[in-house]
Amino acid sequence: MPDPTRKTLSGAISGIIAIKDARQKARATRDLVTAWTAKALPLGRQMPPDRPGRPGRPLLRPPREVPRRRITQSVHGRIALLHAIAHIELNAVDLALDMASRFTGTSLPLDFYHDWLRVADDEARHFLMLSDRLADLDAAYGDLAAHDGLWQAADATKHDLLARLAIAPLVLEARGLDVTPTMIARLQAVGDAETAAALNIIMTDEITHVLVGKRWFDYVCGLDRLDPVSTWHNLVKRYFHGDLKPPFNIAARNAARFSAAFYGSLAVRDDLVASSSRRHDA
Repeated sequence: MPDPTRKTLSGAISGIIAIKDARQKARATRDLVTAWTAKALPLGRQMPPDRPGRPGRPLLRPPREVPRRRITQSVHGRIALLHAIAHIELNAVDLALDMASRFTGTSLPLDFYHDWLRVADDEARHFLMLSDRLADLDAAYGDLAAHDGLWQAADATKHDLLARLAIAPLVLEARGLDVTPTMIARLQAVGDAETAAALNIIMTDEITHVLVGKRWFDYVCGLDRLDPVSTWHNLVKRYFHGDLKPPFNIAARNAARFSAAFYGSLAVRDDLVASSSRRHDA
């Protein structure tokens, strides 16, 4: 495991992103955040690797070949759900670490790095919590296939801080705010209080993560005298290959100070979503 106390922040991050073992990566991330909080690290300017280290499993497949996440009394669907979210959280660890090191050449205040390292710490804690929950169900991360969509989005925006901020927290993580409450309710309905509680923790933390993304998106727009709303619209249209689909969790998005002035006009209407779904199923 890298010794973060003997490196720069960016050097330590590069070493952690390269770790292949998922639990070791999560634990090393938490150790790094402790070292940074103790002011044991200078910032440095080492660029992170373009691809994170990954274990041999899970196998990466196209999204349509990944097991469906059905929340039923059957444990298999809940394992698929936990596995998928654990995979998202592991990617989120790397995304937050990458954010805290890729853009060190930009004139950003130290609070930027404080914020993204706290996000990385949360994501690492989430991954370990979900990994433990999978073990409770006699499963493990890597047992099922997963897809690589999150890191593809990271790769597409690696050259542009504003694009990364627009897509990672303000599209992908904001979507988690929309879908997680329904998952929690369904888990409670089938009597899986433990998994529901884990997702509730993640949901609460992710409001803060979207808030962090919005804060720094607005900050960088301000540096360049750009209008945040129109800039976000342009970046989403350029870098996000999908639709912004309602319903939106308005309360959670508002708590993250991410108002409908941003996403409302880009949302696909419910009737268009239903029509598209019927065409796909035909």
